[in-house]
Amino acid sequence: MAALALLRAGLAGPRGAQMALLGRNLRRRPAVLAAVADRSAPARQSHGPPQQGHGSSKAASLHWTGERAVSVLLLGLLPAAYLYPGPAMDYSLAAALTLHGHWGLGQVITDYVHGDTPIKLANTGLYVLSAVTFAGLCYFNYYDVGICKAVAMLWSL
Repeated sequence: MAALALLRAGLAGPRGAQMALLGRNLRRRPAVLAAVADRSAPARQSHGPPQQGHGSSKAASLHWTGERAVSVLLLGLLPAAYLYPGPAMDYSLAAALTLHGHWGLGQVITDYVHGDTPIKLANTGLYVLSAVTFAGLCYFNYYDVGICKAVAMLWSL
């Protein structure tokens, strides 16, 4: 609509440009958009204590910080595992990789699973998958060669 008004303004000359830009439809349009935006977006207070029944952003902030800390930890653990392989590194990798995967899949569930029952089922499945993954990696570390040695053996092929 604005492009059409500007096109009309260019074709009609200087006086037409002023009338097209100050026309009734263009003057009224922002007020209509503001009214629609006011109805569609709930008002929220950005300052002050959280209201009863609403979660605090402090917990979400701490969770986000923890996710980033595990990601940065993994960036350091991977080269350290190559340089200093051993049982402590194997179990550290098992814990960090499981936690990183758990949080990542949790975000997929948050984004793509809707409805109370499907969300509960998906979260239950995620906890089971994470527990089985961690138990499997610990079993592999204890009864087999461990994560570091296994990756080194794969690289030597």
